[in-house]
Amino acid sequence: MTEGISEAITEAMPPWRPLLRAAMQREGRSIAARWVQVATTGRDGAPRVRTLVFRGWAGAKQLELFSDQRSEKVKELTNDGASELCWLFPKARQQYRLRGKVELITTSEQPELCQQRWQKLSDTGRAVWGWPTPADPLDPTGEFPEQLAETAPLPKHFVVLRLHVDTVERLNLGPHPHQRTLWRADTLWREQPLNP
Repeated sequence: MTEGISEAITEAMPPWRPLLRAAMQREGRSIAARWVQVATTGRDGAPRVRTLVFRGWAGAKQLELFSDQRSEKVKELTNDGASELCWLFPKARQQYRLRGKVELITTSEQPELCQQRWQKLSDTGRAVWGWPTPADPLDPTGEFPEQLAETAPLPKHFVVLRLHVDTVERLNLGPHPHQRTLWRADTLWREQPLNP
C-alpha cells in the first residue's frame, strides 16, 4: 500500500506521522485501513459525518481525499473549510483524530494536479464520478457505470480535498489505562499526554 502521493515532502515530518504509519501498516491489506470519517458543519448548522477514502499525503501534514464537487460536503467546506477526521485502526487498537482546514482543489484551478490524481484511481474508483448528482432524487433510468477507463475525461466535478492538519489526537486503546496524546502545530508538534 502506498503511503503517499509522489510529491516531494520538504517540510519536517511531525512526530505523529510515523506512529500513524505504523498503525496503518498493522492493518495489513485491509481496505478499511484507508477509510476515514470526515466531520463537517452542515449549512443548517447541524453536524455531518461521512466516510471517505484516504488517498495519500501531499506534504508532511497535508492529507488528501477526493470528492464530487456537487456533493453537500463540498458545499459545507466552501464556507471556512473547518473539518476533523477520525481514523480507526482496529488491529493496532488506535484512533487518530486530525483537525484542520480543507483546501478545495478543483479542475478549473489546478487541472494538472486533478488529472494526475484522476489517473491514479482504479477504473471502478473513477466510476462514481460518472454517476448522477449525489443526493438528488433517484431516477430509475439514470446511468451508474461500474467502471470508467483511465482515458475517460476528467469530470469538472472531481475535486481534491486537502486537509491541512493543525491538531492531532491519538487514543491508544492497547495499554491499561489507555493512552491519549495531543500534538498541535502551534506548539511545533510538542507531545502533550492527556487523560484517556
